[in-house]
Amino acid sequence: MSETLPAPPLSALSIRLWAEASLQALGEERAAIDALNVFPVPDGDTGTNMFLTLESACAGIAEVVDGTPDGELPAVPAVAEAFGRGAVLGARGNSGVILAQIIRGVASVLAAAPAGSTFTGDVVRQGLRRACDEAYSAVAHPVEGTILTVARAAADAADEHPSDDLVGVIESAVAAAHDALDRTPDMLPVLRDAGVVDAGGQGLVVVYDALLDVVTGVRRRRPGRGVRPKLPVAARPASAAHGLPVVSAGGEASYEVMYLFGGDDAAADTLRARLDGLGDSLVVTGADGLWNVHVHVHDAGAAIESGLDLGRVHRIRVTYLPSTVPVESRVGRGVVAVAHGPGVAALLDEQGAIVVPARPRRRPSTAELLDGITRADSAEVLLLPSDSDTLAVAEAAAEQARAAGIRVSVIPTRSVVQSLAAVAVHDPAARFDDDVVAMTRAAGATRYGAVTVASREAMTSAGPCREGDILGLADGDIVEIGDSVDTVARAVLERLLSSGGELITLVTGDDAADGLADDLEAWLSSRHPGLDLVAVAGGQPLWPLIVGVE
Repeated sequence: MSETLPAPPLSALSIRLWAEASLQALGEERAAIDALNVFPVPDGDTGTNMFLTLESACAGIAEVVDGTPDGELPAVPAVAEAFGRGAVLGARGNSGVILAQIIRGVASVLAAAPAGSTFTGDVVRQGLRRACDEAYSAVAHPVEGTILTVARAAADAADEHPSDDLVGVIESAVAAAHDALDRTPDMLPVLRDAGVVDAGGQGLVVVYDALLDVVTGVRRRRPGRGVRPKLPVAARPASAAHGLPVVSAGGEASYEVMYLFGGDDAAADTLRARLDGLGDSLVVTGADGLWNVHVHVHDAGAAIESGLDLGRVHRIRVTYLPSTVPVESRVGRGVVAVAHGPGVAALLDEQGAIVVPARPRRRPSTAELLDGITRADSAEVLLLPSDSDTLAVAEAAAEQARAAGIRVSVIPTRSVVQSLAAVAVHDPAARFDDDVVAMTRAAGATRYGAVTVASREAMTSAGPCREGDILGLADGDIVEIGDSVDTVARAVLERLLSSGGELITLVTGDDAADGLADDLEAWLSSRHPGLDLVAVAGGQPLWPLIVGVE
């Protein structure tokens, strides 16, 4: 039993932290959740679809935060509403649409909380119950053994918890969600036959786990779920995925149709009834005149016309389900790289890469990386994220591009200096796999470091720091704390060079002092003669210096 602590205030920050923690966790688990799918259709990429839905929700929150005047805190209702609306607008596939409705349910409770409210167990109870109710109401024909079952189990456990303790209520809900997920194969024969739990339910468990992690401040390492080899496609019985039956082609093409529908509640109810007669996998979610529609049909035009007859239809997306048609016109191989400053962007552009610029405190979205892949106009693409936090987004973008017939491989670069090293050995004439191996090896052989300024007081792996302290990082970990960029940079370089090195790359940022690169070059030449040195005026914000050692 957890110790009862005073309830913290319900803040915009707590909502944002939960959203971002959920996105990070889904990014890490995306491929594993995708592997749980038991149906060979494009919208069966449950982990990817849920990740993209959360990404849109986080983008909605970021817009509100960015639009708040300096020195002011964003209002809880504005952030909560952006959380729910962003999820609805960006929902992808069956699982994403249902997750969006769950998020919207929780967000509506948070948005309605009076100003100055505390984050109590009762708030969580109301949020999880609303989430469950919204999810079930959105599905035309609910099926147990799916994400719906997991949502209901969590809500029931929260209702039954004997106290109003925040952590206790969430712990009960999370434990019940895990238990319900474990029981999904007993409810759906198709899951039992494939030896897996429900993929959508697994994704929701990840989101609820993230809430517990944020509230307690402890990230729990949970064991992954084993997956037996899937049944051959022909052996899989037609059944339900994520609470929704799957359309059989029946000799004709089957399509996934998604769009946003503008209309009142009565129009949405009428649309739901019409679409229910046209196909399966029907979900209509939303409120306040905006609805996200998802359905599998044989006649995509009829599904779209049904919406046009009743209201406004936009953001239409139609996907042919049985197979994906490759883009035959694409030829050659392209490189797409994320750049954190105009200097690095120009250097990558000179080497033939398509550049996706990263903005301060905001990593590129899946859509931005997909746009870069599209601009490459190549049959094969090598994608370089240049940042650990962008790796999951890059993998999601790669999955989407592969579905369009483009061969994509993500080179796991964790810094711009690793991307520069990878691009330097890129050989478009080599076999694709050989090029991938060479670039990955070059990136992995480049140790990286950086210098930045602490934005707040915190406890780090190198000890406590205060706002304004200079922080030195090596391979992603804080290893030095000081009061001078030059001094900390030298300490980081010494640490990186302790295991050897022949080439040093110095990338100076927008905030770097004049002469920083020259001073470090002179010091390195004296301290470590024989090294090759390259200095780049990167112009990146927030990081006065980024270094690479090869």
